[in-house]
Amino acid sequence: MQCWTAKGFSQMYGIDYDQTFSPIAKFESLRLLLALAVQNGLTVHQRDVTTAFLNGTLEEEVYMDQPEEYVENRKEKLVCRLNHSQYGLKQAP
Repeated sequence: MQCWTAKGFSQMYGIDYDQTFSPIAKFESLRLLLALAVQNGLTVHQRDVTTAFLNGTLEEEVYMDQPEEYVENRKEKLVCRLNHSQYGLKQAP
């Protein structure tokens, strides 16, 4: 069985997306948070939501090719519109 792949590498800046962003905490912010936790006797926990990206909604319309196993012997090429984010896209919620 073939996977659905978004092929974000084929997306072009200014046409398919306007900006990319990767939310990462600065080291200084993390250090301050940990210092406050120690000072106040608090316990720090870490959480990771593995499917957070996939549950995000898309602001732009994104279309992708169907895997070959879904394509019938037709002359026209059908595409699918994505309703939610998928791995491989430049757009991230």
